[in-house]
Amino acid sequence: MPDLDEVLWQAWKAMELPEGYRAEIIEGAIEVSPTGRLAHAQITNRLRRALDKFLDGGEHACHQDTNVIHKRKGWIPDAFVAPEDQESHGDEEGLGVAASAVVLIAEVVSPGKRNQDRDRVRKRREYARAGVPVYVIIDDYDSHGTVTVLTEPEPDKADWMGVHRVPYGTEITIPEGPAKGFVIGEAITGPKRG
Repeated sequence: MPDLDEVLWQAWKAMELPEGYRAEIIEGAIEVSPTGRLAHAQITNRLRRALDKFLDGGEHACHQDTNVIHKRKGWIPDAFVAPEDQESHGDEEGLGVAASAVVLIAEVVSPGKRNQDRDRVRKRREYARAGVPVYVIIDDYDSHGTVTVLTEPEPDKADWMGVHRVPYGTEITIPEGPAKGFVIGEAITGPKRG
């Protein structure tokens, strides 16, 4: 009998979702969710455009709406930084980019406990397991808005050694990789709330 990861992988590949929905394999389950609300899209698009401008002229770019694949898991981050030429870094089935090529993932947290747990907890562990060097969480629903930059993943522990969290209205800088020096502040998150 195939193992659970293989069953989920085959089911995920066969899924046909209506417009406006996406499916991901996260910690042994297929999660289906709608695309983000307006505020979510605005932050994601500001982040993507700013990262693309910052990375312009280099070998890396900011991507979205692409599967990131790691050991029969499939995620669709709000934004991620990987080589501009993704084709040479695709997974073995051509379904997306291999997580090993991804140097930064950013998620903008959506409303609702299930969605918040997905980005704050389950994806946090998954991205650490995959060894993604930098994970950025932009969270309207944590206090009055926070940005957390996680670095130094520990794949065996599914956790991060470096945790830097600031409230909206405070700038935070990406400390490593091709996006090193990129600043996340009010231009991306909007003003401090509360």
